[in-house]
Amino acid sequence: MKIKFINALAVALAAFALVGCRTAPPSIYQWGSYEPQLNGHFKGESPIQQIVVMEKHLQTASTHGKQVPPGFHAHLGMLYSIAGRPDQVAAQFQEEKRLFPESEPYMNRLLETLGKGGH
Repeated sequence: MKIKFINALAVALAAFALVGCRTAPPSIYQWGSYEPQLNGHFKGESPIQQIVVMEKHLQTASTHGKQVPPGFHAHLGMLYSIAGRPDQVAAQFQEEKRLFPESEPYMNRLLETLGKGGH
């Protein structure tokens, strides 16, 4: 009886070990350096430098047929606003709405503020 229990325990532990070794499914988003860029923004890094990196990331994701994560276009639009490029702000907010419809109420609010001369 004791041997059966030990064998069953060994099989269970082996099964748990194998499950723990499986790889995670690939992400549907191309995260690239987005998270470090977001962190850099809060640390006060240059918006112009962040824009350059994010634009490059956007091009890389597009080249590989990947989608950027939620918030990417909204953040890029905000950086354009800080950098004094209002013509590109609205385009990024619209793209965020298109890709992630759940962001529409917030993006509409930002677009409304932008339309009133707010940046």
